[in-house]
Amino acid sequence: MIYSFEENPTTEQTDEIYMREALKLAKRAFDEDEVPIGAIIVSQGKIIGKGYNLTQRLNDVTAHAEMQAFTAAANYLGGKYLKDCTLYVTVEPCVMCAGAAYWTQISKIVFGVYDDKRGSSKFGQLFHPKTEIKNGVLEEECSELIKSFFRNKRDK
Repeated sequence: MIYSFEENPTTEQTDEIYMREALKLAKRAFDEDEVPIGAIIVSQGKIIGKGYNLTQRLNDVTAHAEMQAFTAAANYLGGKYLKDCTLYVTVEPCVMCAGAAYWTQISKIVFGVYDDKRGSSKFGQLFHPKTEIKNGVLEEECSELIKSFFRNKRDK
């Protein structure tokens, strides 16, 4: 559970609080030399799933942050549908993760920064028609982390 000292936090404040939690996971991925993307799933004010990229460690191209979070949330709820849940992810979901989000029927997706190379928005509307999408939450922090990771890779 995340607490805010605001009496009635705005949607923007709530989104920033949860995106900071996703950023913590992205930083953990960064520290483990994984592409730094973090994701959490929230239901009724409680984090019920979280993940960060594990593709290198698991040698699995499907081990994206969102996929880890979807699995954890589904296990927590005891079912595959994530209605009335929100996914917070530091970078726009890829096509695979957008497809998985579609099948979960998640209610809302909030992400930090667009992925200009592999983001799902490059391929049209891939999310469930009832899924609300919001972008740009803590965009600078999310962008700087991913840019820093790839800048470090190029410099090696």
